[in-house]
Amino acid sequence: MEKILVTGASGLLGSKLVKALSDGYEVIPTHNTHPSHPDSIRMDIVDGNEVARVLSAVKPEFVVHAAAETNVDKCETDRKLAWSVNAEGTRNIAEACGKIGAKLVYVSTDYVFDGKKGLYSENDEANPVNYYGVTKLEGERFVRELCEDFIIVRTSVLYGWHPNRANFVTWVVDSLRNGKAISVAEDHHNSPTLADSLAEMIVEIVGVDATGVYHLAGSERISRCDFAMKIADVFGFDRSLVTPVKMENLKVWVAKRPRDSSLSVDKVKHELKACLLDVREGLHRMQQAYANGYLRLTY
Repeated sequence: MEKILVTGASGLLGSKLVKALSDGYEVIPTHNTHPSHPDSIRMDIVDGNEVARVLSAVKPEFVVHAAAETNVDKCETDRKLAWSVNAEGTRNIAEACGKIGAKLVYVSTDYVFDGKKGLYSENDEANPVNYYGVTKLEGERFVRELCEDFIIVRTSVLYGWHPNRANFVTWVVDSLRNGKAISVAEDHHNSPTLADSLAEMIVEIVGVDATGVYHLAGSERISRCDFAMKIADVFGFDRSLVTPVKMENLKVWVAKRPRDSSLSVDKVKHELKACLLDVREGLHRMQQAYANGYLRLTY
């Protein structure tokens, strides 16, 4: 059975990947500070020697690099941390994969785009407007330069249940469940992606031996405010608690956001069998778990 190593296995996507890949591969989860699997290996991706040692010892055929600093505002205020994790950490992974001949699947982001166009294809020019996007784009560059065999996966607004990691949907659910009014941008558009669905698409893309850049995201372009309204509808909360605002009036943001970084998924529709979910379909999958007694709703 082929080995596949997953970085960031304790995160939202990483935890879904470990589960989704376990049917067809020998999965080696790795973590830095918080192991979520009993057999997880500690590996600090910022430490190039440690990365080289672990990958040389494990000798995986594939590496899915899901570990990252994804807090956009934190990346803006702590640029040293963002660079070390997202750029240098990815370089370390790419170098180690190159040396052992492992295929690298690098999880990148829609925030490599400037948001002026929307529905970006894999061939559109990247031009990030914040430091998070800059560091993830540098990660892409390292992957291209240091790996002969790679897949760059760009996704958008990842959401899903996780025991201790918040995301946009869990924030909206928790706020509305407690009767708290929220303000959400009506002019900020993305392609929300259920983490479980992304993990399933990555399993398929690894299995068909694809190469190059793929946009793996939800099938629907939607504003954050409309997304929040649909969350309220699917979970049975009061949508009047959601107030639309303009991006320029959201004073809680430190980093600039691309106005429309939605992704075109035409390429993956033609090349993969995976069922791409629209927002309501993804939320219904989450709601079913909620209805079945998912208990950890306070983040």
